[in-house]
Amino acid sequence: MTKFSLIGSGLAGGMMAAFLGRRGDEVDLFERRPDPHAGNLVGGRSINLALSTRGIHALQQLGIAEEVLRHAIPMRGRMIHDKSGELHFTPYDRDPTKCINSIGRGALNTATLEAAQRYPNVRVHFNHRCTAVDLDAPAAQLLNTETNETLHARADAIIGVDGAFSAVRRAMQRLDRFEYSQSYLPHGYQELTIPPASDGSWPMEKHALHIWPRKSFMMIALPNPDGSFTCTLFWEFAGPRSFESTRSDDDFRRFFEEEFPDAVPLMPGLLEDFRNNPTGSLVTIRCAPWHYGDKIALLGDAAHAVVPFYGQGMNAAFEDCVVLDECLAEFSGERGRAFAEYFARRKENSDALAELAVHNFIEMRDKTVSKRFRAKKKLDHLLEGWLPGVYLPLYTMVSFRRIPYAEAARRARRQDAIVYASLAALALLAAILSVMLIA
Repeated sequence: MTKFSLIGSGLAGGMMAAFLGRRGDEVDLFERRPDPHAGNLVGGRSINLALSTRGIHALQQLGIAEEVLRHAIPMRGRMIHDKSGELHFTPYDRDPTKCINSIGRGALNTATLEAAQRYPNVRVHFNHRCTAVDLDAPAAQLLNTETNETLHARADAIIGVDGAFSAVRRAMQRLDRFEYSQSYLPHGYQELTIPPASDGSWPMEKHALHIWPRKSFMMIALPNPDGSFTCTLFWEFAGPRSFESTRSDDDFRRFFEEEFPDAVPLMPGLLEDFRNNPTGSLVTIRCAPWHYGDKIALLGDAAHAVVPFYGQGMNAAFEDCVVLDECLAEFSGERGRAFAEYFARRKENSDALAELAVHNFIEMRDKTVSKRFRAKKKLDHLLEGWLPGVYLPLYTMVSFRRIPYAEAARRARRQDAIVYASLAALALLAAILSVMLIA
């Protein structure tokens, strides 16, 4: 039996603890926030999550997918809101049963923690903040924020599942030849709310991810079970029209009336949200390696934080859990080799996802409103129908299959090159035939 200390009981922390508990390992899971069962949200960012095939597969391995999906709302496509208020719906897949699922962070976090706590060999310690990590021991120094007492937790291995600003990774950054980079988008985000209609129903289409694309910025909205929508404004931090330059309620309301006129009547608490909700940053983090011998491993955002525009950050973290569990089973008794293999299998794919996520931000805010973009999506679905198993749209490969991210990106580039070359050839042929007919 291996003794693991997991630092961070966010979404992936609870799930990894459940996988290890199922293996029969001894697990101590330390979380700096309070117990969510006491009404506290564990997880930091409150952006709604888009649960798709990779995440569902991980939940299925633990037998909790059906339970979790009861709290989710299927979203079958993007509902685009242009400035005139006109709506355009684009399905995610030619198969209408394929959808991504809107779910609140709190509900999902609670489900993974409860899955872990079903195993008597898993212990969860809330209100414990990691202040230092001894990589060689390995051991974690933790502060009990309720009693102000310090705890030294020693284990056979420590897994850092403590988010983008991981204390475990920070300790690894002092290692020779450890690679680390972080980059921020010039945009921040602020959460806003569309409440339920007066009769408790959804005031907009329930089964869609709503997008208000405005070239350099955008707003999105995801449905909640209570009839409300969680909205997120992605806007530049600085500039002539930005979070920084918009100080007053009047300025913010004027901005919304100009850019999102159809949303304003649905948002009675708009100015209150603007005043009270914080503005978050959007960071991409890459590092290597994700392990230190057989003693330390990183997982989820601690290893590879990505911006949220493909809805894959949580799904990728859950996939990390599946792959690490597979490696521990495959290399039983060789934990160091298992950690190294886990890193080898996931690193290329996490880097590919980081690029896809940034690119999808550009697509969502700039391209979704264009007729050319919608035509390309229709062509993708037609080709998928004509060439089943041969042609797969990128979004389908990422969200509705478990094809590795890097392989999906490479395949999409090859497909696009063939499609555009074929269209160019057809256009040339049509031009030649036209000239011949005229002659």
